[in-house]
Amino acid sequence: MEKLWSPWRSKYIESLSNNIDDDKCIFCEAAKNDVNDPESLLVRKGELTFTLLNLYPYNNGHLMTVPFRHIGDLDDLSNQEGSEIFRELQLARRALLDISKPQGFNIGANLGRIGGAGIDEHIHFHIVPRWSGDTNFMPVLGDVKVISQELKETKIKLLNAYKKLK
Repeated sequence: MEKLWSPWRSKYIESLSNNIDDDKCIFCEAAKNDVNDPESLLVRKGELTFTLLNLYPYNNGHLMTVPFRHIGDLDDLSNQEGSEIFRELQLARRALLDISKPQGFNIGANLGRIGGAGIDEHIHFHIVPRWSGDTNFMPVLGDVKVISQELKETKIKLLNAYKKLK
């Protein structure tokens, strides 16, 4: 089996731990924002969770669903939080299908620093839309990830898609 390396990912993870004020969690700070703020990456707030665009996406439309409660371990999620996270991931999937017609999805969580979590002190769940041929040589050769749409444009489309789902 051939292996492709993405050194940009480790640089991203290191930058998070080096640039975050120890007293502030970026997810707890993001939760304070308003979904309608064009500078915010938030696309939806639930009762116990919120969903936002990933600032460093693997693909266009890469979303994260996060509990409001600052917890880092899967076992600390309440049944209600776990249920809402799953419902929000289902909604996110439907919204992404509406706006960009992906052919598949990766959905999951990276638990712990060694498990790949860039931010391991506040659990969060990813949903990444996928298309045939969406990986290419750019991250490997050019240390660049190609995202075809600006985050703000994606946010506007997602907000409209969520409105249709209600």
